[in-house]
Amino acid sequence: MSSQLDSNRLTVVLLVDDQPMVAEAIRRMLVDQKDVHFHYCQQADQAVELAMEIRPTIILQDLIMPDVDGYTLVQKYRQKPIIKNIPIIILSTKENPKDKSLAFENGANDYLVKLPDKIELVARIKAHTRSYLVQCERDEAFDQLGRLQRKLEISNAELQKLTCQDGLTGIANRRRFDDFIRKECSRSSRERTPLSLLLIDIDYFKAYNDNYGHLKGDDCICKVAKALQRAVQRPADLVARYGGEEFSVVLPNTDMDGAITIAYSLKQIIKRLAIRHDFSDAANVITISIGIASKVAEDDSSPQDLIKLADEALYRAKKSGRDRCMIAEQEQVCQQMM
Repeated sequence: MSSQLDSNRLTVVLLVDDQPMVAEAIRRMLVDQKDVHFHYCQQADQAVELAMEIRPTIILQDLIMPDVDGYTLVQKYRQKPIIKNIPIIILSTKENPKDKSLAFENGANDYLVKLPDKIELVARIKAHTRSYLVQCERDEAFDQLGRLQRKLEISNAELQKLTCQDGLTGIANRRRFDDFIRKECSRSSRERTPLSLLLIDIDYFKAYNDNYGHLKGDDCICKVAKALQRAVQRPADLVARYGGEEFSVVLPNTDMDGAITIAYSLKQIIKRLAIRHDFSDAANVITISIGIASKVAEDDSSPQDLIKLADEALYRAKKSGRDRCMIAEQEQVCQQMM
């Protein structure tokens, strides 16, 4: 309808009537109206198709036609989305209240006895057209607003994804981690469920980066990140890049035993990547050290408490020779995870 609205707001009339004499009479009533384009359809079975083709701003519909009545045609117009809102004036030879009532019940907008007075016909055509065009403009404005809103929602979602995604690895970034662990601490405190955290460090990564170059270093970080992401499969868990060559895994509703099992699995998965590292004192391939912490958050506790526990455990794991996991608040290395 936008093309119609751009054409100087023309009034496009479609008359559907089986009597050519009526059509000629109405054409003559409208001939001096410069902004009115008149179209005539004599065959009822062609009316809907023609209306969809020319997109009139108003339809003058004869009530009694061969094989079909005007009520049925009004219903057919209303069933087609692109023409369903076009105003329809029923033309009848009778001033019958029952016919008028049926016309409105079937979706007509107005009712005239033919042949109507020229002044009245023109006035009603223009009034209905004016209302229809205003409605079209309003609908188009709403549609445009809806399109803009959807674009904005998509843009916001993409922006949100970018702000929460690590640029190098594509996994969650530190900002996403901070927000996630804060919410999960609140949930743990509220529901009294355990929350576990793994802090992971690529062993001797500086030596790898210095000897193999930054491109190889970035590639190594990406491979480790993707392997961790694939291995941690529960939708409720989060794998994030914590910083540099460090990663974090947040495990909601997971106790220490569950966290140990996952940490052991991650350590083995990274070793099986078989990324060559001839400058490591832990192995001849890339390995990781993991600090494990698990607790039920308290009302007065913050995520920093859990992070501190995992960080201290990671420090002891690295201090003890790397390529291993350490449980928070315990001095010994988990032997089954060496």
